[in-house]
Amino acid sequence: MKLPAGWTRSTLGDLCRTKPNNGIFRKNAEYESNGEGMPVVWVKELFRGNQIDVEGSRRVKATAQEVNKYGLKYGDVLFCRSSLNVDGIAFNNVYLGDDDKALFECHLIRVSPDLARVFPPYLNLLLRSPSLRAIAISNANTATMTTIDQAALCRIEVDLPPLPEQRRIAAILDQADAIRRKRQKAIELTEKFLKSAFLEMFGDPVTNPKGWKTVNLDSIADIQSGVTKGRRFNGKETVHVPYMRVANVQDGRIVLDEVKEIEVLPSDVEKYLLQKGDVLLTEGGDFDKLGRGAVWHAEIANCIHQNHIFRVRPRDGVISPEYASALIGSGYGKRYFLRAAKQTTGIATINKGQLVEFPVLLPPYKKQLEYEELVETYRALVSRSEHTAKVEHNLFNSLVQRAFRGELSPVEVP
Repeated sequence: MKLPAGWTRSTLGDLCRTKPNNGIFRKNAEYESNGEGMPVVWVKELFRGNQIDVEGSRRVKATAQEVNKYGLKYGDVLFCRSSLNVDGIAFNNVYLGDDDKALFECHLIRVSPDLARVFPPYLNLLLRSPSLRAIAISNANTATMTTIDQAALCRIEVDLPPLPEQRRIAAILDQADAIRRKRQKAIELTEKFLKSAFLEMFGDPVTNPKGWKTVNLDSIADIQSGVTKGRRFNGKETVHVPYMRVANVQDGRIVLDEVKEIEVLPSDVEKYLLQKGDVLLTEGGDFDKLGRGAVWHAEIANCIHQNHIFRVRPRDGVISPEYASALIGSGYGKRYFLRAAKQTTGIATINKGQLVEFPVLLPPYKKQLEYEELVETYRALVSRSEHTAKVEHNLFNSLVQRAFRGELSPVEVP
């Protein structure tokens, strides 16, 4: 592609004022718990906003030599060096704080651009663009974990307009991205409101201040594990149907971005068919998956569930699906499952026997329905907000592509 007038093309390595390097290694026990020492930027902090914020970062005591080697300078861009998720590899963010007031840890690579040629916020946004993210991911090595090295990063080519234009483009994109962030913040606040409303209506289940009676889950709901994958059918007639996997069942929501199909017997479809109002719960694995669940709203026809997911079907007139899901997903539910689960190193799972004994606090059904109406209102609001967020995301990506091709007019605004 021909560059606009005044633009130049360079490799990322050619733009560095110093050689890229990996960060400092520290054992967990060496991090301070008393707030002393220097903040250390970790991988997770790259994914928060458009610049690195060290407020709340873990801290270590560092020698003068370590500060000299690993101290961040204004404009440094940090990259994720290794990731279990390929989409996380080489993700970047920029440090705009004072020099040598923070360090970065060993799973990150630091690139220090020449400030005479590069406006760091522009470079940060450019490297996050879909086209350059795709190049970075293609340069990664994948085995057990996806990794990228300094040399691969340095080979990435970037297009730079003059510095004043870099500043202008960065300002426009940051303003547009701020609108997207506000939308996501509004969705998050709505979710927090729903949790607050649950506590207001029913009290904290851990202490049960309203004195609701307690019954076992299996006395008010039918519980069913799912179909097992990879079975042999020995020539029997089979069908292919969509099914819910652990990845589809998140905390408080069903995610349908990727729905796979499974080969099963027709009798399996009849046995495992999901109905509107079923509560789907994951059996565990990682601790965050233990008892994680959401209500099924029949978003997909003829859908079943796999054996790592439990289907809880509340009995009509006794317990509301939304109330049941919220109770199980509350801190009260998490505590029960952690106590009851079979645990090994980093893994926790529950079985049907433990699930059926889950102690359900049972308020009047009418009150549960009031909460369900509130949830339905919430779901409609979130659905509209998420649709708008997707539109804004697509518009932002279009703006990004135009910006980095030099197609923004001097009066362009998001």
